[in-house]
Parts: sequence; C-alpha cells; structure tokens
Amino acid sequence: MSQDEAVPQEHPKEHHDHAILKFPEGFLWGTATSAHQVEGNNIHSDWWEWEQTHQPPHLRSGKSCDQYHLYEQDFELAKELNHNAHRLSIEWSRIEPIEGQFDTAEIEHYKKVLKALKDRKLTVMLTLWHWTLPKWVADKGGWENGATVKYFERFVRRIVPEISEFVDLWVTLNEPGVYIYETYIERIWPHSKKSWVGQVKAYLNLVSAHKRVYKYLHSSFPAGKPVGVANNILSFEVYHKHSIVEQMAVALNDLFVNHLFYFLTRGSHDFLGINYYFNIRLKGNNLISQNVGLTQQTHEVSDLGWEIHPEGIFEVLTDLSDDLPIYITECGIASTNDDRRNRFLISYLQEVARAIKAGVNVRGFFYWSLLDNFEWHLGFEPRFGLVEIDYTNLERHIRPSALVYTDIIQHNGIPHSLLRFIGHTVQAEEVLEKRQKEIEKEIEKKNK
Repeated sequence: MSQDEAVPQEHPKEHHDHAILKFPEGFLWGTATSAHQVEGNNIHSDWWEWEQTHQPPHLRSGKSCDQYHLYEQDFELAKELNHNAHRLSIEWSRIEPIEGQFDTAEIEHYKKVLKALKDRKLTVMLTLWHWTLPKWVADKGGWENGATVKYFERFVRRIVPEISEFVDLWVTLNEPGVYIYETYIERIWPHSKKSWVGQVKAYLNLVSAHKRVYKYLHSSFPAGKPVGVANNILSFEVYHKHSIVEQMAVALNDLFVNHLFYFLTRGSHDFLGINYYFNIRLKGNNLISQNVGLTQQTHEVSDLGWEIHPEGIFEVLTDLSDDLPIYITECGIASTNDDRRNRFLISYLQEVARAIKAGVNVRGFFYWSLLDNFEWHLGFEPRFGLVEIDYTNLERHIRPSALVYTDIIQHNGIPHSLLRFIGHTVQAEEVLEKRQKEIEKEIEKKNK
C-alpha cells in the first residue's frame, strides 16, 4: 500500500470517569475530639497541674473551647454538617477527682453530653482514656505503678453502667505508644524522665489495662458494643531503596511502633483504631536510622511541618488488614490555609477508598478535629478544626473545608467535581460561600 493509500488512524477517544468514588453503605463519617483539649478547666488532672508549673500562660489549656458548657452547640454543628458519627472522650479526673470518690454530678453531666449526641442520631465512639490522669493517680506514679491498672478498671466499672446505653463503640486507650514516646523518649510531657525501666513498666501496664477493660466490657455486657484501641500508626520507607540496613531499620521500626501493642493485646480487639499523621524516611548505616524529613520546598507540609503523604495511609491500611474491621479514628492537618485542608481531605480519602477497593475492611473515618483546640504542649496555635474557634470570644465559624467534607458525606463518596482541589490552588471560599451562609442561617435560627 502506498503512502497515498494509507488509511488515516483515528485518535483513541479520551475516557473520563465522572462517577462518584463511593464508600461502603453504612460508612461512618465524623470527627474526633478529646476532653482535655476542648472542655476547658480540667483542674483535677495531672496535665492541668503541669501546665501551671511548667508552661507559660499562652501554652495553658485554660477554658479551651469551653465545650464543657457549649457541647450542644458543637454537636448541632456536627449534625448540620451531616456527620453521622462522633468520637470523644470522658475525663477520668472530673469523675474521680479524689481517690475512691466519684462525683455523681459529673457522671450526670457526661450522660447529658452523650445523650445529646444520640438525640441527634450520631453514632458514638467513646474513648475511656485520652492521656490525662487524675492528679492523685499521677502522684502515685501514674502508669509506672501497676496499681494504676486496677484504679483504671475500677473507674471503668463505675462509669460504664451509667453511660453504656449512649455508646456504640468503645476505645479503651488513645495512642499508648505516643504517651510513652513523649514522656520517656522526647521527655516533654508531664512526669517526663529518662527511665528505660519506667518506660517498659508503663507500656506493659497500658497493655494490661486494655486487656482487663476489654474483658470486663464483654463479660459484663454479653451483647456489648465493639471494643478497640486507637493507635498512632506511621508509614515507614527507606531513603535508599538498595540499602539492606535501611530496609531492616524500617522493618524493626514498623514492628515496634505499629504492631507491638496489637501483638501483646491480640485476642482483645473487635476492631483496629488507626490514627494516621506521619510518614517517616529512614536513612543511615545502622539499625537505628535517622528520619529524613522533607522541607516545604520539596513537598507540601502542614503548619507543624508534618509531610502530607496520602499514599502512606493506603500502606498502613493494607499492612494491618486482616479479619478485623478498621476505623480511622484520627486523621487531620494543622493548617491556617483551608485550601490545603481541602486537598488533604480529598487526597487522603482517595487512598482510603483505594484501600477499601483492595479489600481492606474500613468502616469509618473520623477527621481530627471538629474544632480548633488545645494541642497539648503546643498550645492553641495549630489549627486542625473544620470549625474555627475565635479564642477572644469562643465564637465558632464553619470553614469551607467543613463543607467539602459535608459534600463527601452527602454523596457517601468523593464527587468528581471535588477532584479539582487536588494539585491546584483552588479557592474553596468562592465555591462554597453560598452553602456556608445557608448552614449558618439554619444554626442561627435554632440557637434563637
């Protein structure tokens, strides 16, 4: 065939998939908070005492977001934003401020708080311990003292029968590994000290506490609710792909950081709770390799300098996937640039959807956090909230990213139209301004 007789080749048609990236039916969409970070005036806790003696005024929790009094308003916001679940904690030091003396007024308060969530038809995930201790427990040695396991179990046995009707899922402990790391390795939290023996004792006592509480919840409530723990899980990778030493360092770090607590408590989990924030690159010529961070010039980071690495959540989900359901109990970004939060939400949820498609049984996602709040030793500067807090008057303001999340929840998936936020500096304010005003008007009417 001559060149003149050649048949013109048709260009292949472009394929555009505009379908919604769907999540499983019944998927839980919510946010997470912790009592000390949002309630304010937690005066009987070890953290409160430490703040007064070790922290400057601007790094003290004070009245925080005053959710202790404003919980109805905050839960109404969550409902208006279409959340169908919420994770929160109760404060042991409020309920048992003095050893063996339980404050019935505080128990009634938490019953009202949890009932307020159920009245709005939100699924409740309740954390029983989120890092703070009653001062009297801390004075006895905290988690280094084996008796603390018994004290904690006694507290649980007292409070659970009072509130169980309002709870759908139990989290025994929040991030025990982080507690150990910040207290004994970084040594920047209350009771911090250099003590390998104390570190091991505290870790094993936390293991024991989880196992005993798990056993109690299931033996005393045979038709009980699922019980798990919320662990901080990191994704690890080598700096040099060819380095056997770095690969071994990754394997060891993954074992101790991500798997050890689950291993020591195997058989006492109905689900795995995963808090995901960090990707770590290891570089070095020994098994204690150094983490190599990325600067803002080479990769997008949060206001805290934490790398935005959505692929990591896929890696940890598939790594931990087994017969147990998984809830992402925390995942969020500190950023005053709300468009960065939009990109974060969509890119991370894309990876969660990819993990589900790969066979991982993920049943819920709890963004951290509903509100800007007190970020422990960092104070109030990091802004994680879908709802902004004006700390001069405690007014709540819905951020545009909250409405992006609402759009995802309403579709139970990621609409194709939202993918424009990824990789582009799109101003969400203009896109969502009308919807934000509608929600604020609805809330204003209800508050009158």
